Amino acid sequence: MACDTLSRRFVLALALVAALPARAQEKSRIAVIGAGNIGGTLAALWTKAGHPVMIASRHPEELSGLVGRLGPLARAGTVTEALRFGEVVFLAVPYRAYPELGREHAAALAGKVVLDAGNATRARDGDLAAEAEADGIGATSARYLPGARLVRAFNAANVRLFERNAHRDGPPMAVPIAGDDAGALAVAEGLVRDAGFEPVTVGGLDKARLFQMGSPGFGHDATAAEARKTFGLAR
Repeated sequence: MACDTLSRRFVLALALVAALPARAQEKSRIAVIGAGNIGGTLAALWTKAGHPVMIASRHPEELSGLVGRLGPLARAGTVTEALRFGEVVFLAVPYRAYPELGREHAAALAGKVVLDAGNATRARDGDLAAEAEADGIGATSARYLPGARLVRAFNAANVRLFERNAHRDGPPMAVPIAGDDAGALAVAEGLVRDAGFEPVTVGGLDKARLFQMGSPGFGHDATAAEARKTFGLAR
């Protein structure tokens, strides 16, 4: 009788676990490509939320201090190693690196959800910045990262705003995102929330120009309601 009771409890427990949302049961492995300010900041927020993270650098041995501060869910590796590790990729490298990254790692990026946080500036990125201004940065990123399930995210504000406002009291800070893949957008929305912000989906990749650097939608510390108003979105 006792065994029957235990069996029923075990079956019930399995059913409850199965009924939980997928994100409650498992965390995404995230490849953070770039160990600068924005890469390090988001890596810290995601490991705090329980996501395993591999931070990529040309010299991963130099990241021991950062990895040590982030704890056991963080590790360092090469770009190749990180792309093999990550189910989701967070791009946080200078925009001028996109063409080379896309050429060298096209197979590894194909089919993966890629959160693109890069911004193009004329002083640093030259013709790529002019291309992004003319064609929109979403279209430009897609051109150099073909096959990736691309979502523009975490590019619309200075890293200090992300550091200061993650998991703040009151309404969370909005993070505008844009992408053409509904599944990738859903993944991005979850990771934005896990980092301590509220996602606002502005539209497809063509709409990413509305919050690229230099646009009226760039650089705001806004709530989701305020951001929706800025982008003319329905509530």
